[in-house]
Amino acid sequence: PLCSNNNPYASFGATLARDEEQNLWSTPHDVTHTEADDDRVLYNMIVVRNQLDKDSEEWQKLNYDIYTLRQTRKEVRSRWKHILEDLGFQKEADSLLSVTKLSIISDSQNMGKARDILLKLSEETNIFPTSWELSERYLFVVDRLIALDAADEFFKMASVVYPKRPSGERLDDSQKTPQ
Repeated sequence: PLCSNNNPYASFGATLARDEEQNLWSTPHDVTHTEADDDRVLYNMIVVRNQLDKDSEEWQKLNYDIYTLRQTRKEVRSRWKHILEDLGFQKEADSLLSVTKLSIISDSQNMGKARDILLKLSEETNIFPTSWELSERYLFVVDRLIALDAADEFFKMASVVYPKRPSGERLDDSQKTPQ
């Protein structure tokens, strides 16, 4: 009984470590991961890494890649949250950004517009890193913004806060704040 997975007295720290290992989007106990392509990529990286010897060079490289991908996702989410809060969605920002396998598109007619806005955001702003592949997760967020009649304002704010710059040129935080 002490070795079974049903042990109610398992160490809390060990449980947290396992949850973090399975967590792909930084939301504890997120059972919705591996639903989208980008989730599957990260999941597959974790599976391969866990099969390798921890002292190997391959394990270290995969571990770094996993960490980098997670940090990039957190940074993108933080950018979106920052803009949503600037638009007045302080209390709703987290729920607007929360996408699960139960999430639905509010209106199928909005799908085309949501895709266009998301593509425009990726091409005309730096809200996503250059190497970022557009995530289906943000299609749901844009759909929600369309339903709230805030998608155009979100794009305008993203253009101001994260304007497209030639690669290598970055704004410091004081330049990112809209006036």
